[in-house]
Amino acid sequence: MTTYGLASDVSDLLSAPLEELASAAFDRARRAHGYVVTYSPKVFIPLTKLCRDRCGYCTFAQAPAHVEAPYMSLDEVMAVAQAGQAAGCTEALFTLGERPELRYDEAARWLAARGYQSTVDYVASAAQMVLEATGLLPHANAGALFRHELEQLRGVSASQGMMLESLANLAAHRLAPDKEPTRRLDTLRFAGELRIPFTTGLLVGIGESRQERLHTLDAIRRSHDEYGHVQEVIIQNFLPKPRTAMAHEPAASDEEFHWTIAVARLILPDSIHLQAPPNLSDDPTRLLSFGIDDFGGISPVTSDHVNPERAWPALDVLASECDARGFNLTPRLTIYPEFIDGEPSFLDEKVRPAVLAHADATWLARDDQWFSGSDVTPPPRPSSHSTTTAVTSILARYVPGYEFDRNELVTLFTARGADYNAVADLANGVRQDLVGDAVSFVINRNINYTNVCTFKCRFCAFSKGPLSLNLRGDPYLLTLEEISERVREAEDRGATEVCMQGGIHPNFDGDYYIDVIAAVRAGSPKIHIHAFSALEVFEGARRSEQDLATYLTRLKDAGLKTLPGTAAEILDDEIRKVLCPDKINSDQWLEVHRVAHSVGLHSNITIMFGAVEGPDSWATHLLRTRELQQQTGGFTESVPLPFVHMATPIFLKGRSRRGPTFREAVLMHAVARLHYATLIDNIQVSWVKMGVAGSRRILQAGANDLGGTLMDENISRAAGATHGQAMDVDTLRDLVAPLDRPLYQRSTLYQTL
Repeated sequence: MTTYGLASDVSDLLSAPLEELASAAFDRARRAHGYVVTYSPKVFIPLTKLCRDRCGYCTFAQAPAHVEAPYMSLDEVMAVAQAGQAAGCTEALFTLGERPELRYDEAARWLAARGYQSTVDYVASAAQMVLEATGLLPHANAGALFRHELEQLRGVSASQGMMLESLANLAAHRLAPDKEPTRRLDTLRFAGELRIPFTTGLLVGIGESRQERLHTLDAIRRSHDEYGHVQEVIIQNFLPKPRTAMAHEPAASDEEFHWTIAVARLILPDSIHLQAPPNLSDDPTRLLSFGIDDFGGISPVTSDHVNPERAWPALDVLASECDARGFNLTPRLTIYPEFIDGEPSFLDEKVRPAVLAHADATWLARDDQWFSGSDVTPPPRPSSHSTTTAVTSILARYVPGYEFDRNELVTLFTARGADYNAVADLANGVRQDLVGDAVSFVINRNINYTNVCTFKCRFCAFSKGPLSLNLRGDPYLLTLEEISERVREAEDRGATEVCMQGGIHPNFDGDYYIDVIAAVRAGSPKIHIHAFSALEVFEGARRSEQDLATYLTRLKDAGLKTLPGTAAEILDDEIRKVLCPDKINSDQWLEVHRVAHSVGLHSNITIMFGAVEGPDSWATHLLRTRELQQQTGGFTESVPLPFVHMATPIFLKGRSRRGPTFREAVLMHAVARLHYATLIDNIQVSWVKMGVAGSRRILQAGANDLGGTLMDENISRAAGATHGQAMDVDTLRDLVAPLDRPLYQRSTLYQTL
């Protein structure tokens, strides 16, 4: 079979059979974009239907006599946007006629009366309002624009677009001055110079030839090669409409439409996504066979105002049809993942916070309304059936003890649909084989002895330090007597463990932590002391001017039994520069635990995920901690901690996501079970972060432990978690009861009590 690519001769593409082109295009699309097919949940805001152009196929454009007003009012715009927000949309598509004020006095007077200099000026104002009031991401489809107009819209939109349609001299564009090819190409170039994520495309069947389509595609390719800004190309099939100049012209044939999709995939770089509108085809998922990877915007609220006679497909039906073809239908943002996290940025900093708030860890759209620390009900398990070879092959060769490589971990972390179910189910089976059905918990009390901290962790809403923003409460420092009293109360209430950690107070010396242990012992001679993050240990040793082994031995001799795995966050130093720039680095965290294990202290592994990092950083964390466990055997459990975003400085400043999605949270526990199997027996779910329903689901995806009853949990609550500060044993029993699995109390080191 001929291999087609960017360097293919035009004659090859023109003469090759469609079946051959389709096969090559399909293979190329799958190599580039896999078996996830995306769409954007949107609302359609037709800001004005007036237009100075008179295209031969268009029914969107109207004369002033046929519309109630030249433009939608801002109140009307907000009503549509708010309906979209309520329906879970992420995109506000502003579509409109081009420069109507240059043709219609009514439009010019309407704009002037309201203080707008042009239609584009009004688009910018409306988009800014929608962005700020609803968080929906504006996509401005305002036609052929000048450079300063594109720049103005860049500050209020996440992406922009303009269909090239065709660069040929066509009768359909005879009365459309804005469809002049040079103007369209200038707009495409200006967008590249301004680093605007841009959508463009072709309209197939309006009088152009195949060779002219190839010329248009090549122009898009060359522009993208220079600027890297074309995020998607739409291939749209012409359908004749009544009351237009082309009403009696034939619709684009399937042969021409499908041929154009296939050659577009073969000509365009892999980095450009390829879209075809699903409502303009009777069998939209068939288009996947020709190389598309996206269905464009689909609205649960508004019709397709450009093609109002063609209803959007029902999402559940489209998802089922995609599943039948082996694809997973997944929501995306109006800006594609490749354009969100690069340098220099394709996103204006005023728009970035809204993008992050809608994004998941792969920069697609969050696929549920759940977030950690909330009381939102988790979404149901996916009902899809198709799996991918990438995930299936990994799971097929897996046995407990298998060492995943980085790419395998990333693949599992990004599993969706039936793949996601398969990962969770395998993890549950491995849990059952290795540790049985029992679910464990420890009765403990949290003692956060101070919230004063000199470090600048941007994710922390608990500490009262340089970035605290005075959130949730006043600075405090418990006295040693207060610590002793809380320990006595905890033991009286049945606690076998106190879990202690706090901020790094500027007045602490290295002996402070020794004094804290003594205070605990004064309150109870026997309670298990599970205390001090790696940062606290590191600072205690530094302030004592002692090496880690000497200092940790002092702590152990004083009565410390185990260390929590906190202060790990993500063991990826590029991410730590964002989250906690002045904190210990990854090597230092690992060294504290390595030395702790060497002096006979056990500890656990935590990972805080869902803030700014992604699956590759998660893989780094898991690989580095597994390596240390292979060397020391000192970790007793893995404790994934989903980021609780609500009151954290980094989120309030618009610099983080809203924590993981529920799918990502489940996968973190499930993959941890598979990854650490035979090395670490226990996977703990944090009920504080996941809630009762979420914790129950994760106990069915590899976890076997519910952690502690806590009594006075403060850190997650400070970040905005709504779950209680303590979980009594009866509530834990109710949590586990539907699973028909036994619940038992354990010690910190997992002996049955």
